[in-house]
Amino acid sequence: MKQSAAGCTRVAICVPARNEAEGLPRLFAALDRLDRQGVEAVLCLMLDSCNDRSAAVARDYAGHASLPVWIDHAAQPEPNVGRARHGAMLLGERALGGSGLLLTTDADSLPAVDWLQAMVAALGQADVVAGKVVRTVTRPNPIQDRLERYYESLYAIRRALDPVVWEVGATHHQTSGANLGISVHHYRRLGGFPPIPEGEDAQLVDDASRAGLRVRRDAASVVYTSDRRIGRVIHGFAGGLRALGGDGDGIAVAHPEDAAWQYRGHALARRAYDNGDVAALSAAIGLTCDHLVGVLRDSPNGEAFAMRVVPVPPGGMRQVTLAAAEGDLAALWAGRFAA
Repeated sequence: MKQSAAGCTRVAICVPARNEAEGLPRLFAALDRLDRQGVEAVLCLMLDSCNDRSAAVARDYAGHASLPVWIDHAAQPEPNVGRARHGAMLLGERALGGSGLLLTTDADSLPAVDWLQAMVAALGQADVVAGKVVRTVTRPNPIQDRLERYYESLYAIRRALDPVVWEVGATHHQTSGANLGISVHHYRRLGGFPPIPEGEDAQLVDDASRAGLRVRRDAASVVYTSDRRIGRVIHGFAGGLRALGGDGDGIAVAHPEDAAWQYRGHALARRAYDNGDVAALSAAIGLTCDHLVGVLRDSPNGEAFAMRVVPVPPGGMRQVTLAAAEGDLAALWAGRFAA
């Protein structure tokens, strides 16, 4: 981790923005409130095909900001958050001189005052940090609340069945570009955010796990984000909130028992990597010992091995209604971890 001459950790806050003139002042105010003790931060703003006043708002802020501001522009005919976020991260690399920490958030999001402190501390324990995103509730959405509680509980079971030393006790389930951190070195190693119109954040984190990087989901790092119903990504967060506007009867999620099967497999794979004995893993997941040994030899560590070899359950990843999944998950927490 590159530090300044004064011993400060160097951080670039990388933000893609597409027609966010109204929201940018709130983001800038939140950035000015950040606790920057021991941190040398720079804001890197990638204006993505904006045709509103975003550029003027950004230039005005740069003239009196409490931290250095780098601004760049991208022109693309259709929204592509993956390409825009990657552009913001590349701008961050340049601003840091090729070494330091890259944090990314969204233009309609508000980092908590201690966001920088939490992210820097977490990145001292892991290679990639996914912070928690808290919705700024402007209208109730009880189905979204239920889904979030369900996935929080499911992720807690994952860590109970497959504990890792770099994970934190106060964890969460989310993977969001609104609150993500990685070093310049590891970002380059992964090739950056893929140029896809949605899901670029989940893809980067999945690539990181498969490469053997330590991914930490840390609830101490908090960003507050909009729950607006009109979003920039066709199937993004705002679209998901609109889809959840009904009573939730039609919502299907992965069966928690199938997810738990994968988590047990991950734990077995880590042990197999450590002791070199793949027999128990082979019997559990249905892959031959020869195949597993081959993958093990090509994996840099147990994290990469676990992510590469454990498939979906033999019957596939079943889909069940949210209500059924909640009941099954309660049974898992009660101790009935059936394979």
